[in-house]
Amino acid sequence: MIIFFHLLNDRSGSPAVLRSTMDALDASEQGLLFVGSQGRGVLEEAGVPIRRYWYRRSRYRLITLFTFFASQMALYRALSRATDIPSDAVVFVNTLLPFAAMLWGRRTGRRVIVHVHEVSITPGPLRRFLTRCAGRSADLLLYVSKDHRARLPIEGPPALIVPNPVGAALVARADGHAPRQDRQQFRILMLASLRGYKGISEFMALAEQLQDRKDISFDLVLNAEANDVAAFAKRHGDAANVTIHPRTDDPAQFYSNADLVLNLSRVDEWIETFGLTLVEAMSFGLPVIAPPVGGPVEIVTHGTDGYCIDSRDGAALHEAVLKLADDPETYDAMARAARKRAQDFSFEAYAAALRAALNTLGEK
Repeated sequence: MIIFFHLLNDRSGSPAVLRSTMDALDASEQGLLFVGSQGRGVLEEAGVPIRRYWYRRSRYRLITLFTFFASQMALYRALSRATDIPSDAVVFVNTLLPFAAMLWGRRTGRRVIVHVHEVSITPGPLRRFLTRCAGRSADLLLYVSKDHRARLPIEGPPALIVPNPVGAALVARADGHAPRQDRQQFRILMLASLRGYKGISEFMALAEQLQDRKDISFDLVLNAEANDVAAFAKRHGDAANVTIHPRTDDPAQFYSNADLVLNLSRVDEWIETFGLTLVEAMSFGLPVIAPPVGGPVEIVTHGTDGYCIDSRDGAALHEAVLKLADDPETYDAMARAARKRAQDFSFEAYAAALRAALNTLGEK
């Protein structure tokens, strides 16, 4: 039996990867998921029994920090009272945040896997605390890229690099997708959390630079609460070439209608450890523009299947977009290369890597 742990269930990258993880390990048969009480997202769709523990986020960082630690006390208490978890169950902790599960697993002698997704953890004392918990509790660490392992080294447990997969359902949609013919609009898409470090301002600035191009339009899908998305859209009501969307249950529909996908995370504030939207977009045959550091550079080959550009370089972004929009030969070559590259991140390869990782644990 495998017991999975996550904090906030939404439709961002880390819960999406956990959904793929549970599918890969047939968790619907022998799995159990503990997840924080706030948020609804992709994890409900995994068909795995769910137990919720208390958690609430706030717009105020200090309050969120307090509720985070309170949530872990609630999780530890729930685990200590559980009587139906076998002594040989594997504890699978998704992200460093559910540290109570790590500590409980270590205290009870169960095997602990920590699937690390993050690198930019603030404040610093919290990062040091969480990495120390993982270092002292885990039997195995999983990282999503070589760069990720180098940027957040955790001493002690053995570590494996397992790149994130494109979910099987999305691949099925991508396989049936043909490039758009006779396009009247060149559509540029970005899916991101409503946080400054994700490059939202840079996206809007790029759109403003290209307002005179009536054949280029922008779609921004924000993983945020509906009222926050509405407030953001109201502040940018004059951006006539940008359509702002709330979080989606079906990202495939946006990939199907796009020609280019951007990830504009600010490299001085946030390092992408992988970049799931990049490989999802590439599976649809879409070129991408990605940050020139972190996990994305292990996915995107600059000038072949996309571009790696610092989002602070507005001139380079502008030039790259126009190159793809105005040069069909370059675009088509990049689109073919992107689809081919996406095949390296298949669900089947991910499932095999995970099973091999579990086999290294042995028995305690």
